[in-house]
Amino acid sequence: MPGFDKDRLNRIAGWMQSYVDDRRFAGASVLVAQGGREAYYHDCGLRDVASGLPWQRDTVARIYSMTKPVTSVALMMLAERGLIHLDAPLSDFIPSFKDMHCLRAGATSIDQTEACETPTLHQLLTHTSGLSYGFNPGVLGKAMAEQQIEFRGTKGTMAEMADRLSVLPLAFAPGTRWEYSVATDILGRVIEVITGKALEQVFIDEIFDPLGMNDTRFKVPAHAHDRFAACYTPLAGSAFSVGKVDKSAETLRELDGSAKSPFLHPQIQSGGGGLVGTIDDYLKFTEMMRTGGAGIIGPKTLAFMMRNHLGGDIASMGPRSFAEQPMEGTGFGLGGAIMLDPGRARAPGSIGDFSWGGMASTAFWIDPVNELSVIFFTQLIPSSSYPARPQLRALIHGALT
Repeated sequence: MPGFDKDRLNRIAGWMQSYVDDRRFAGASVLVAQGGREAYYHDCGLRDVASGLPWQRDTVARIYSMTKPVTSVALMMLAERGLIHLDAPLSDFIPSFKDMHCLRAGATSIDQTEACETPTLHQLLTHTSGLSYGFNPGVLGKAMAEQQIEFRGTKGTMAEMADRLSVLPLAFAPGTRWEYSVATDILGRVIEVITGKALEQVFIDEIFDPLGMNDTRFKVPAHAHDRFAACYTPLAGSAFSVGKVDKSAETLRELDGSAKSPFLHPQIQSGGGGLVGTIDDYLKFTEMMRTGGAGIIGPKTLAFMMRNHLGGDIASMGPRSFAEQPMEGTGFGLGGAIMLDPGRARAPGSIGDFSWGGMASTAFWIDPVNELSVIFFTQLIPSSSYPARPQLRALIHGALT
């Protein structure tokens, strides 16, 4: 196993500080572990610009879509117990998804549909289900945005939102394309149906308590209110749009403050993007995945999750949606992206890297070849604002000896 050149690794601090000095990020932290030992940690900047509070190691941040691997692990725990199989149709658990329709090829309105199969749990896990997001381009994304079908904040319940979504057609016949979607939110609801528990309670019982992830919850823990970061955007319009939006004159416009955030009192427990937590908590999760399950899930199940489940890379599946990662040279497993070809992905890495990120520019990857867990935390929406993720990959791989 290679080690690190310390001087090269220390370049990360200057790189992070430049983002803070240029007011691109308010604050940030990075944590690198190799072979189970901490190899590097650095933080800089502020967790709350208005109050001047520093970004620290125990800062609680919104991890958004880095929730998806947690939900995927929870679902696969149920598979290990024989409670589900991955080819089961979604309607077995949420009956309103029976008798599905999808948009016809070239559809220009939401009523131009044809009958199709109900997506399976495997198709939801791999974002090939035909579901979408309200910020995605296309007929379905537009309808979701107009009807405010979104699994976040204080808008309705998981069960209500799932049933509202089921009325809309799918963007395409399940299995025929790849589109980033609310599928993992729907899987969170499936977990609730199977277990009879709220999703957070399942996470606490099965993952958080066994791993000691005491600061990771859907609701900011009462003991961590004073450590909760504010979230910012450089955009003048909706920060949750990934299309063309005008930049704001203020590069750190506060979007979600630490004192009045919906994460202080969420109604929906979003399995696709609702968790908050600390960088050390998330390291416990990534290390569990990297080292074989820590006794909470089987190592063979994790190996199955962290392999490519698509026929090729994401690009070969005709994606038309936003994604957190490059689509060329990148496949998709159960809950995260898989590095197939670093050259085609245009990002340094090892074949088999498992990774994903969150809307607020957080990111992680697990490198099984170099025995790495790398986690980056900040709070800026959208994650497409700056090329921080490929830059961090280059810095870390450039430091390996």
